[in-house]
Amino acid sequence: MSTTAVSPASSAFPRSFYVANGMEIFERLAWYGFFTVSSVYMTTPVDQGGVGFTESQRGALQGIIPFFLYILPVITGALADRYGFKKMFLLSFAIMAPSYYLLGQASSFGGFFLAFFAVALGAACFKPVVQGTISLTTNAHNRGLGFGIFYTMVNVGGFIGPFVAGYVRAISWDAVFLMSALWICINFFPAAFLYTDPRDPEQADAQASKSLKQVLQEAQQVLGNARFAMTIFPCIILLMCAGADWLSYPLAFGGIVAWLVLNVVWNKFASDAEEAAWWQQRIRVSNVPFAIYLGILSGFWAVYNQLFYTLPLYLRDYIDTADVIAFISFFGQSAVDFFAIVNVDALTDKLQSLASQDVTTSLEKLRLELVHLKVMVPEAEIATALEAIRQGSDARDIALQWQQNYRQVNPEYIVNIGFALIIFGQIAVSYVCQRFKAINVIIAGVIIFVLGLLVALTSGSVALGGGTIVLAVVMMSFGEMVTVPKSQEYVANIAPKNQAALYMGYYFVSMALGFLFAGLLSGWGYGTVAKEWGQPGLMWVIFAGIGLVTSAGLWWFNRRYVKR
Repeated sequence: MSTTAVSPASSAFPRSFYVANGMEIFERLAWYGFFTVSSVYMTTPVDQGGVGFTESQRGALQGIIPFFLYILPVITGALADRYGFKKMFLLSFAIMAPSYYLLGQASSFGGFFLAFFAVALGAACFKPVVQGTISLTTNAHNRGLGFGIFYTMVNVGGFIGPFVAGYVRAISWDAVFLMSALWICINFFPAAFLYTDPRDPEQADAQASKSLKQVLQEAQQVLGNARFAMTIFPCIILLMCAGADWLSYPLAFGGIVAWLVLNVVWNKFASDAEEAAWWQQRIRVSNVPFAIYLGILSGFWAVYNQLFYTLPLYLRDYIDTADVIAFISFFGQSAVDFFAIVNVDALTDKLQSLASQDVTTSLEKLRLELVHLKVMVPEAEIATALEAIRQGSDARDIALQWQQNYRQVNPEYIVNIGFALIIFGQIAVSYVCQRFKAINVIIAGVIIFVLGLLVALTSGSVALGGGTIVLAVVMMSFGEMVTVPKSQEYVANIAPKNQAALYMGYYFVSMALGFLFAGLLSGWGYGTVAKEWGQPGLMWVIFAGIGLVTSAGLWWFNRRYVKR
């Protein structure tokens, strides 16, 4: 197998770089086609095509499953170094394609959990290999630009996928999952016939000669020994159980404290000898700065993912996007019908059902039921309309009036603005940022993202709520453009050449922790703080506070480790 890795002085990208970027587009089409509507789908009632999960169930799924998606690359990246990049690509597509289809067929929490986990397993096989390819087909002269191009391709898929999903979900939710499966199937061709492994043949042969046990041991030792892993993972499992409502949070946190105290005591009597049994060894962190960097960066991912976990629900339930629709109307009625489609038949049936229910039901509860049908109707109007239907008025006439007066833009389309900005702006931003130190750029990007969260806080209390939330998405997307490629570049710069996929796999540890915290925060923040307490503004303040703590942690990391 011939190498396609670029020479140190070359600024050109080889074919494998472009093939990997192409496959990334289709994988992101599949993921974001589902992911950007996942919060809406999971909380939509069964009679409207969703699965009707509670906010805590949704938060648990969005925290636990992506955690495994981003933690498993630690293992799958090592397996890719051992068995070859092409084989891992093909395996990932063979797992993901049927799993996306099954995800749309699941109706119970358990069935959805298993199908979602299978999607995560396939994606975990894909991620370290595609990023390992980008790392090995770039060099010190063009790595910043290379990762900028790669992140642009991520967002090409992220931009188109939700548009397709938003269109086909008006036909059927099943079509969303079928499209995701189709996008993955397309990737079999470039993986099988166009892609070549970019590793140096000698390095590839050396990795292939290692036993599976040796490969897994090397993967584990990048951050620490088995004692370190066994100290951390039970704490994470307890958090997951609390997020899924299998344990109370006080009980979970009590268990975490007890386990950590036990390990501290245990460590006092442990052995320093490497030949001792793993459980007899002291806790050892192999690469302390790398571990701290990943831990701090998880704070960014925890707040970043609120863009997908919480913002679509906040938009659907609290933000009147009439001002955005007024702007869209300048492009014609067909544009309004595309971006703010309302199923009049479903709305008519819902009005007839509500009119027949107990008149003591709170109007706020009725309003929150109606937003699932993409209309945001004032409570007084709801009361008047239901009474009129009870007196004999035609529910369909009222539904047509509401379609005209109270229709709302699909949340995924507003979130999608961020993908469009990144497509057209990422390469330019990466070009400007490549002249600055990576860690300084990351700090600036996190702060910009936090400012976007604070703008989202104000969107519920201003007249132009839709326009304000668009501004918030723009600011968050700019923060993302600044932060994410540089955070990946930093890891690529410190990774040994023969362990590129492994180190890029470990980069996903920060994302795994961030996704876990994001899901649990979203379930609690939106379900409890925003809806039960009636304080959505406080929810955004909490998210912004976590972002500020993250930026302060990165500033400390820079002073403590990077400047040395």
